[in-house]
Amino acid sequence: MKKLRLAIIGQGRSGMLIHGKYYTSEANKYYDVCYVADFDENMREKAKKLYPGCETLADWREIFDKDVDIVVNASYSEMHFPITKELLEHGKNVLVEKPFGRNLYECDTLIKTAKDNGVLLAVFQQTFLAPFFVEAKKLCESGKLGKIMTVNIKYNGFSRRWDWQTLQKKLGGSVYNTGPHPIGMALGFLDFDPNAEVVFSRLGMALTSGDAEDYAKILITAPQKPLIDVEISAIDAFSDYNLKIQGTLGTFKCTTTKYTCKYITPGENPERPYIEESLHDANGDPAYCGENLITHEESGDFCGTAFDTATERFYENLYFAITEKAPLAISPEVAASVIGVIEKVHAETPLKRIY
Repeated sequence: MKKLRLAIIGQGRSGMLIHGKYYTSEANKYYDVCYVADFDENMREKAKKLYPGCETLADWREIFDKDVDIVVNASYSEMHFPITKELLEHGKNVLVEKPFGRNLYECDTLIKTAKDNGVLLAVFQQTFLAPFFVEAKKLCESGKLGKIMTVNIKYNGFSRRWDWQTLQKKLGGSVYNTGPHPIGMALGFLDFDPNAEVVFSRLGMALTSGDAEDYAKILITAPQKPLIDVEISAIDAFSDYNLKIQGTLGTFKCTTTKYTCKYITPGENPERPYIEESLHDANGDPAYCGENLITHEESGDFCGTAFDTATERFYENLYFAITEKAPLAISPEVAASVIGVIEKVHAETPLKRIY
């Protein structure tokens, strides 16, 4: 199997510790890192050790003249659009980190630019391929939980930041930075219904040192579909799950690594006709309406996370999309719909720009 020649722009946390971790793993059977671009000389020196034989570049534009099959844009968030656009215009296949863009206009522009130049454009939204999300979707579709009424998605913690991700001018904040993961899943649970809409949103600042939000509450739904409650919070010290699904037959709750599910099976609990009169116990005293349902419980662990299994699945799919024109597992149009939600949330709840 011929490996593809890869160039990566940016050796920050995503570039080195997420993408780089995959490139240097045994799972990578598909790519050779031939070029690494970063303005920081120290990071370029680290890249030489991480990817023996690669050529390092101080200016990402030097990639225009290089022989590469795919360029990974892991630059600062506000640079995703302009860098990706120039690469596409120079005939390069591009994988761009999230967020895809600042707004739908930027996303649509990049999709059109890729088509006009006959090149591939992909967005690194690997959480769609994470075991916990894949299994949760399968469970919803299986009918075991009955009709799904509501889904709660939490990406919460109790911590503070003071880096560039806290600045609006750098396209920072919880919604642009973390949001593509839970918002993407939210739209996934709605089957990417074109009629999906944000019915409520609120952004806030709690512990951040910058001027971008570190708290977000977003409610999304579509006709005849569940209500999806997305929360991203830096001030939740007691969150015990990332995902909770409530259906008419039971509940599923999970973190990214473990799950538990409690449900009833149709027919095992005979229907109870309603009683209009007050209830009394055997002694004639007032009684509460209650019973012990026959329930079933399951629990277990997921095999892999978004940062290993999902990344491996993503890059394998990307390889065959380039070499055999296989469909992308996550299309740029899907990634654009996520940005559409983010754009609306920021428009509905604008924060004052300070820096």
